[in-house]
Amino acid sequence: MNKRDFLKATAAAGAALAVPALHAGTDAGLTDMTKGVVPISAAERRARIAKLQRLMHDAGVSALVLDAGASLSYFTGVRWWRSERFTGAVIPADGDVAVITPHFEEPSIRESLVVGDDVRTWNEHENPFVLVADVLADRGYRTGRIAVDETVRFFIVDGIREAAGRFGIVNGADLVRACRMLKSPAEIALMQAANDVTLAAFRHVHAHVESGMDARDIAALMNDTMRRLGGAPQFALALLNDASAYPHGSDAPQSVREGGVILMDCGCAVGEYQSDISRTWVFGEPTKKQREVWATVRRGQEIALETARVGTPAGRIDDAVRQHYESLGYGPGYATPGLPHRTGHGIGMEVHEPINFVHGEGTPLAAGMCLSNEPGLYLYGEFGVRLEDCLVMTDDGPSLFTPLSPSLDEPFG
Repeated sequence: MNKRDFLKATAAAGAALAVPALHAGTDAGLTDMTKGVVPISAAERRARIAKLQRLMHDAGVSALVLDAGASLSYFTGVRWWRSERFTGAVIPADGDVAVITPHFEEPSIRESLVVGDDVRTWNEHENPFVLVADVLADRGYRTGRIAVDETVRFFIVDGIREAAGRFGIVNGADLVRACRMLKSPAEIALMQAANDVTLAAFRHVHAHVESGMDARDIAALMNDTMRRLGGAPQFALALLNDASAYPHGSDAPQSVREGGVILMDCGCAVGEYQSDISRTWVFGEPTKKQREVWATVRRGQEIALETARVGTPAGRIDDAVRQHYESLGYGPGYATPGLPHRTGHGIGMEVHEPINFVHGEGTPLAAGMCLSNEPGLYLYGEFGVRLEDCLVMTDDGPSLFTPLSPSLDEPFG
């Protein structure tokens, strides 16, 4: 997919979800921005399964087992939580998908099941993992290799090993990643919607921050705003003053004050696809040092975009940003003052997905991969700056879901 195709594929969603003008002192603009969103279709989920089955044939794998979570939803539509009771799916290399769940959960499971009709249930005194072996036998598999998604919990793997002892157990990470890492136009449109909602919420919150507010006040306002704009809030991190020097904050009480840094890292989901945006600004007049650090972080984002090209190992993006920071005296490596975390991470149905912009990551970037671009600089005891926008790789290079923050004085333009 090139940049032109990406823009064309998301144009309809972008037109319907344009960021509204939100003004301080009024909530008039807080209307649902997601009414034009199109969910992932059953046909797309079936195409995902067909691709997975081709990959399993190539790898000599008989079936893939999924636990409750994002991968289960990705392939089947079933949205479920994790507990001590196994709910998951078996996708054979040939044949239909089967979902396994407790007997009393079947009606609820069927509410979100999009593909297939084979739901096998177990009662509280029964062994659910025997059903995995039964599914394989019904699909014609007596021996072979069962792949498990990399997030499947140990008790499930162990239970399958005992119940299906004639099968070997292998890591299915490469199979699942080959599908989930490359986003379709429909997935990209949902991510664009989530980013539009989050950026609109940021603009609203920025206009309503007042002296004396604490981090919880700001986070609550952000979550409420994302919700009213149609997003499902996932996280809202607000770091104030010297707490901004710690990437995930501090328990020390902080409140908005003149000259203090405000660093926010927030995201929501639309149709199960997520956003992740960070902005940093100063309440009042910034100091010269705050301006210099902010500008350096912004330049780091630009370097990441300049370096990210299809075929480039993902780790080189982190190396390029870190090399620039080190040339200015930060670091070295992960030392502070400097950049103590990776430059970015994969994103999609989960806020953190493979792969990462991190030193040593050799996976070549490919069109359809979506990642965050979030270099930061942190000066312990003083303040920190993080700027984050997500991108999708195209054949022409990275295309941003949200524009980079224009300036410290006008963080949202």
